[in-house]
Amino acid sequence: MKKHALGLVVSIIAVSFASIFILSCEAPPLSIAFYRLLFTTLLLVPLLLVRNKTRDEIRLLPKKTVLIMILIGVVLAAHFSLWITSLKMTSVASSVILVTAHPILVAPVSFFFLKEKLSVVNAFGITISLAGVGVLVFGNYGFVTLGLDSLEGNILALLGGIAAGLYILGGRMLRRKISTLTYAFIVYSVGTISLFIICLALSAPVYNLSISDYTIILFMAIISGIFGHTLYNWSLGYIRASVMSVALLGEPIGSSLLAYAIPWIHQEPSIYTIVGGGIILLGIYLTARTMKSADGVENI
Repeated sequence: MKKHALGLVVSIIAVSFASIFILSCEAPPLSIAFYRLLFTTLLLVPLLLVRNKTRDEIRLLPKKTVLIMILIGVVLAAHFSLWITSLKMTSVASSVILVTAHPILVAPVSFFFLKEKLSVVNAFGITISLAGVGVLVFGNYGFVTLGLDSLEGNILALLGGIAAGLYILGGRMLRRKISTLTYAFIVYSVGTISLFIICLALSAPVYNLSISDYTIILFMAIISGIFGHTLYNWSLGYIRASVMSVALLGEPIGSSLLAYAIPWIHQEPSIYTIVGGGIILLGIYLTARTMKSADGVENI
């Protein structure tokens, strides 16, 4: 079980760099989202070509399972579209904290559909998290009008978090019976196609980006895509959804510190982001930390 926990830790560190890569690009947010997922998908192709077992698994997948993965791919595209756009409109700290608040959704849904017990502490954590969201979003919007945070950006991040929660729940259910490579390739491919359509519909460029942007997005695909999301998907098959969600608390902390420390970004969070974010993180911790599966067995 240790290797699964190690994989989760590495994935959290890797995804923490995503916001830094994104803010280092000059390309429009939707273009970044499209190429990030496209490059990540292409990086999986060589593995697919040398693994006959994976190709056989894809060919023999039930239609219902394929349909569910298609829906998850669309949800992933929505997550990237909303979150990456939010990063261009609000601070890294606010965006990543709000997009990581999906345990507020994951916990109740896991209770009803995955039979993971929801305690009084979990319910209290959800309430605290919602209060923290109010402080962060409306505090920044109402009192720091010249700051980094905007109401639109925070709302997009929160919606991106809802999409992330649905993505995690779907992955948790399917990864119990489908290999990581099969799951990731199909979901990423559908997400890439969905983002391509979104880019065309909203007139976001899908070619002729700068060489530096292509390079940055490629590094993001390798680090945050392969070692981040894909390794995270692998861990989903061994660690329950609520634990996976609370483990992601490391991402907003890491991303916020990086955004503050890196000279060309250097974002200092407002007092409302620090206070509200701290309340949200505490609430997320309480939401997920004591949840157990129906048989009472902890999986990490």
